[in-house]
Amino acid sequence: MNIVLADDHAMFRHCVRNLLEAAGMTIVGEASNGAEALQIVSECKPDAIVLDINMPVQNGIEVARQLRHDGVTTKIVMLTMYEEESSFLEAFRAGVKAYVLKTQASADLVQALVEVTRGRVYLSPEVTSTLVDAYLRQQDDEGVRLSFRERQILQLVAEGTITREIARLLNLSVKSVESHRSQLMRKLDASNIAGLVHHAIRQRVISP
Repeated sequence: MNIVLADDHAMFRHCVRNLLEAAGMTIVGEASNGAEALQIVSECKPDAIVLDINMPVQNGIEVARQLRHDGVTTKIVMLTMYEEESSFLEAFRAGVKAYVLKTQASADLVQALVEVTRGRVYLSPEVTSTLVDAYLRQQDDEGVRLSFRERQILQLVAEGTITREIARLLNLSVKSVESHRSQLMRKLDASNIAGLVHHAIRQRVISP
């Protein structure tokens, strides 16, 4: 089984690599941010990708959305520290097939990868009841629907990236970035950049 690892902590990637290689899996690429992850998946076409939620440039949720949008068949396993139900819901809506807590990686990750490549869904046992309850309540965060591009820009703005650099990273014009940012502020009822940052933290687009 060919795997790509995406996590911004090199030491953690090293530990996961050792775990998976010991189970007979092959690591064909590693990424430290979301953009790198998308590029490596495009080049290597792995059987599965192991993603963290909180990564720079594009977070794991946005990577999953982009892969699903592009019709990529690579199975997506989220390996994260986040136990909140909003994180589970966003991950599975984005196309994630397995959700594993980092605290349970040694026990659950190999099994999760085996299950998703068989076409099944896998959850760390610790999160199953919480996720079921969340689906039953049909909670939908704040009812605000952002486009993929708007979420990209929200993350970069919240991380303090200047407009010209956002334009370069996303291959957009400065004017287009400014237009998207204005639309974000209208949708989120934010009067300034601080308001956008606050929303990004609440929705786990970035960490506080």
